[in-house]
Amino acid sequence: MTPFSAVLSAALLLPCAVFAWDLDPDASAVSYVSMKNGDVAEANSFSSLSGSVSETGTVTVDINLASVETGIDIRNQRVRDLLFKVDVFPKATVTAEVDLEALGQIAPGAAAKMELPLSLSVNGTGSDYASSVLVTRAGEDRVVVASLAPVIVDAGELDFPEGLAKLRELAGLDSIQPVVPVSFVLSFTR
Repeated sequence: MTPFSAVLSAALLLPCAVFAWDLDPDASAVSYVSMKNGDVAEANSFSSLSGSVSETGTVTVDINLASVETGIDIRNQRVRDLLFKVDVFPKATVTAEVDLEALGQIAPGAAAKMELPLSLSVNGTGSDYASSVLVTRAGEDRVVVASLAPVIVDAGELDFPEGLAKLRELAGLDSIQPVVPVSFVLSFTR
């Protein structure tokens, strides 16, 4: 074995903790389902995400709230202005701590289920959530984290009731449910 190949082999065997990971926004998605008038469900998503996993395992994902996509332009604008108040609170930030040693034990091409506590900061407030995720080592330099079940987010915990009431009134709806299931697929590269 040459000195170069020995160094390369050693580098490939290092745990993931040695490297920082960056979110690949083109291969990542955050979506939620809203419910109105009791039984009308609508899929919504965000098109602009950024984030990273630090060398110590701190995960940060920023969601550009102005990138909300509801399928209807006027509703997008109302959600941005009245619910998210993007002029004051342009982003939501999700943070977590991941066990990089456990991540390093997942072989490329393999996957593992993990429990991942999350913190969400949005609208000047925040809340903590439990999440079950599937972590897949899609290659030596790519990890994909996907929610196994939606994270249930209550708008009431995040100081959104006033904005929901305004949206309901403008749209002439009987109701908008304050609780939404949120799903995600996050792809990180190093």
